[in-house]
Amino acid sequence: MKTSLRFAIVAAGSLAIAACGGQGDDAAADAVEDAYENEADSLEAQADAAMNEAAEEALEAQADALEEAGEKKADEIDAADIHADGGETEDVVGL
Repeated sequence: MKTSLRFAIVAAGSLAIAACGGQGDDAAADAVEDAYENEADSLEAQADAAMNEAAEEALEAQADALEEAGEKKADEIDAADIHADGGETEDVVGL
């Protein structure tokens, strides 16, 4: 629950940053990736303290999946090339 809430807050903040245009999408992508990395680091720390190898491997697999998901989301944000005008300026000027 807490993890989902953190990701929702980061995503909302990232969209707000991205809506500013310019390099906002880069900052948003970095923020999202950092949030996923932090959560993955937490899981890796739990894995280090795991009582058995199976639990350790499961936590490390979750951490790896989170890191990959964060990279994917960051790439999606970068690929979107978000601009403040949403690309509509040319459409309006052309009318």
